[in-house]
Amino acid sequence: MSFLNTLRQWDQAVACVDQGDVETALRTFLDINEKNSKISFNIGCLQLANNNFEAAEKAFDCSIGKDEHLAVAFFQRGITFLKKENFEEALADFNNSFRELRGNNLIDYKLLGLRYKLYASEVLHNMALAQAHQGEWDKAQESLLKALALKPKFRHVDLALEAILKQKLFDLVEIRQGLLFHPNKHYVAELQEKDYLGKAKVVASVVHKDEFSGFAALQPQAEDVPATPKAPEILRALKGEPHTVLYEFSPETSDELAVLPGNVVFVLQKGDDNWASVIFNERRGLVPYNYLEPLDLSSKQGQNGGNEIPAPPFKEPPIRPVRHSALSDCPDDVYVNEAEWSQELLGCIVKVHFLYTVVIRAMPGIPYEAMLQKISNKFNLPASALSLSYVRSGERVTIGESEMTMVWHCMRSGRLTLWCAQSEDPKVEPPKQQALALYSYEASSPEDLEFSQGDLITILSKVNTDWLEGQCKGKIGIFPASFVQSLHTD
Repeated sequence: MSFLNTLRQWDQAVACVDQGDVETALRTFLDINEKNSKISFNIGCLQLANNNFEAAEKAFDCSIGKDEHLAVAFFQRGITFLKKENFEEALADFNNSFRELRGNNLIDYKLLGLRYKLYASEVLHNMALAQAHQGEWDKAQESLLKALALKPKFRHVDLALEAILKQKLFDLVEIRQGLLFHPNKHYVAELQEKDYLGKAKVVASVVHKDEFSGFAALQPQAEDVPATPKAPEILRALKGEPHTVLYEFSPETSDELAVLPGNVVFVLQKGDDNWASVIFNERRGLVPYNYLEPLDLSSKQGQNGGNEIPAPPFKEPPIRPVRHSALSDCPDDVYVNEAEWSQELLGCIVKVHFLYTVVIRAMPGIPYEAMLQKISNKFNLPASALSLSYVRSGERVTIGESEMTMVWHCMRSGRLTLWCAQSEDPKVEPPKQQALALYSYEASSPEDLEFSQGDLITILSKVNTDWLEGQCKGKIGIFPASFVQSLHTD
């Protein structure tokens, strides 16, 4: 059987499970000649749901045989052994599953096509249950205490620990029925036939916006054709039913679609699981249907007077700052205004590491006191409360007036890195400027700081006139200055 046939049957079987036809799905899976680890796992899950433990065990054996690092397969086979009351084998599989986590708190299988996160605490929970069935209450308590120390914390672990202290059994943690590995959606899309020639298109016509292609009798020409069609006519011409987005939705999988309040989406299909397949900005994806509200075309026409529906208001971030990589003596990257970069080349770029990192410009050869004064002005702290140091021969050396000449010899390609320390005087504290987020900002790159409207942000430094560096909820990054409002602190 070719790969395309295997992929086609795999996709058909998963679709049958989504429609509730488990028997047809299982029969389709079993008809596949060349079963990979994921297909065997799916067969095992369906057999386990039917309480056919022997067939489920064989399917999970095949899955693990083709991928010996698939922790979720060990987890499912351990559950199968536990239900067969083969507690020793179950305990061994849970140990193998925990080993394949390799010290991580969880494994997210969504990139592999399975919408499931296997948590280490859940594996330890079932491991403790197998130990309890064998009468090893102390080992079961030790496993649960280990699970209790992991994050995130689950309520079922606390309940299991209470039961263990009373030497009572507790409930098993299982994967929800119906969760299966899906084939790669890009491969599935290639299965559909494509029309590479396309349809005929009108390139010239006396009829305004004529889209007809083919042969027809001459039609009477309409007069006074409106320049812009009414909004309801546009919506009716598009495929799907128009809906307004009520709440912000952030996707967790590649099949889901990100939308914001006020967006207008077109619902193509609503499933029984409360998920709707929609089109937005020429992209198709899944959105919770309870996040949507049907759009009343008649009310829209009355409110807008026949004009097009206005786009929802949003705040557009300014042009991003230019990122210039530092040399070996500057391990971090710095952000510099594009317009000022050519001017900075006239002097030395000095990066100063303190509670946070700042960049200043100084003319090479300036004395120590002048350099210290520049840095103290940048941090808004008295110069007497600060001391400077630099790295020489792999060691940190404190800078004095006599050492400053040697410091300038360490400059490379117009760059210099210094470290700043503060005196131990408790009266001297760096000011902490805070700002209030006026809009939500979604990170588009790893160095961005993501926050929601109403969050408090600690300002660390000013990148340029449009961008700031700040800290929010334990994370540090850059963000547009126009998205926040500065709060004056005493």
